[in-house]
Amino acid sequence: MKYLIVGLGNPGTEYHETRHNIGFMVLDAFAKASNAVFQDKRYGFIAETSIKNCQLFLLKPTTFMNLSGNAVRYWLNKENIPQENLLVISDDLALPMGSLRLKSKGSAGSHNGLGNIVSVLCSTEWSRLRVGIGNDYPMGQQIKFVLEKFNQEELSLLEPRIELATEIIKSFCLQGVDRTMNLYNNK
Repeated sequence: MKYLIVGLGNPGTEYHETRHNIGFMVLDAFAKASNAVFQDKRYGFIAETSIKNCQLFLLKPTTFMNLSGNAVRYWLNKENIPQENLLVISDDLALPMGSLRLKSKGSAGSHNGLGNIVSVLCSTEWSRLRVGIGNDYPMGQQIKFVLEKFNQEELSLLEPRIELATEIIKSFCLQGVDRTMNLYNNK
């Protein structure tokens, strides 16, 4: 079985460890734990790894957040991966800092990266793991907030949550989205 695991973010050092790049951070941790190395390929950085009988393609799109759908569609088609084996990891302002929420399908809400994937794939029938970044910003400062770097206290809080997110990825591939939601959504 093949899986495409996508971490959303923006490429470039200026976006490293920003709130919007939590998807990249989760995939970096997963790749490190799997001894997988990212390579610069078409539409993104790709790393390949496997867990038991599952082949995983880890994708960090280089299309920038708002055009993530192009990278997702390309790699789904290139590797002939069905949408039910797609997991997209993104930041979420509506969840408290460090909260993790897995969903099997649904709307993009106000997230432009998820919205572009929905638009390009013409579907909401794929899984997403939302990582809470909180919403502690003044009115009208949402864009500035998501593009700011995490502070040291937030990074300390996120470290075990990112580790838990890597366990969720493994479970998604080995046990399926429904079982994984039952196991992890209340933690």
